[in-house]
Amino acid sequence: MRERLEKTGYLVDEGLAVACYLALELHRPVFCEGDAGVGKTALASALAEALGAPLIRLQCHEGIDASQALYDWDFPRQLLHLRAAEAAGVRDPERLEAELYDRRFLLARPLLKALQTHPCVLLVDEIDRADDEFEAFLLELLSDFSVTLPELGTLRAEVPPVVVLTSNRTREVHDALKRRCLYHWFDHPGFARELAIVRRRLPRVSARLAEQVTALVQALRAEDLVKPPGVAETIDWTRALDALGATEADAELAVATLGSALKYREDMERARGLDLSAILAARGA
Repeated sequence: MRERLEKTGYLVDEGLAVACYLALELHRPVFCEGDAGVGKTALASALAEALGAPLIRLQCHEGIDASQALYDWDFPRQLLHLRAAEAAGVRDPERLEAELYDRRFLLARPLLKALQTHPCVLLVDEIDRADDEFEAFLLELLSDFSVTLPELGTLRAEVPPVVVLTSNRTREVHDALKRRCLYHWFDHPGFARELAIVRRRLPRVSARLAEQVTALVQALRAEDLVKPPGVAETIDWTRALDALGATEADAELAVATLGSALKYREDMERARGLDLSAILAARGA
């Protein structure tokens, strides 16, 4: 599993590789928790690529409900069908009702689509943004990978999807949902691993530039920032400097492109107060 993921360009440690393998063997979701930008969402994409399966993504948000996540009916098409039936002289109410709630008018949202697609990888992104009711609904669905639709009965996955849930920990997710999953905490990587990730994702970028940007990000994370930059920001910052034609960084260019890595005014002011030249010189030495 580790080799297959790394072939996609996604570097994993042993714990995460084992969790992904067990997710396939035991049909249990992987619950990924950690700061934004540390590779939680990218794991689902890498798994889909490694398994040769489509990725189905459900982006959670406040107020999300079953009709947005599971299914809905195509009301305009149902209305057209009803008018066509009436024009054709169909007057049987039971027949019309049965035809209106046929599968051809069913709009499968991500969760239902994942139950009907095999194999597939289902990403439930930022579950911490959803409310308690949706969490309870999701727990029930993931327990046996089936759902009951009032109009069509129970639909069950022939092959359970590989499920990845992510949380940025803006609030605590209930223990009941976590107990159903294999848990993995995503921490910020050390220098060597982060540099390896940047080099794997941006192979054409100057090796020295990648090393310098990684060193700068590692130094910034040691500061008391509102939002420390993640690996995604390290890649973005390296890509931005490369787009400007830089093969190595200097303090002036680093300050000019801080917006690629930091997203709060307070963090940018703190970064400008650091001796970036000393950080770069230390890495050069």
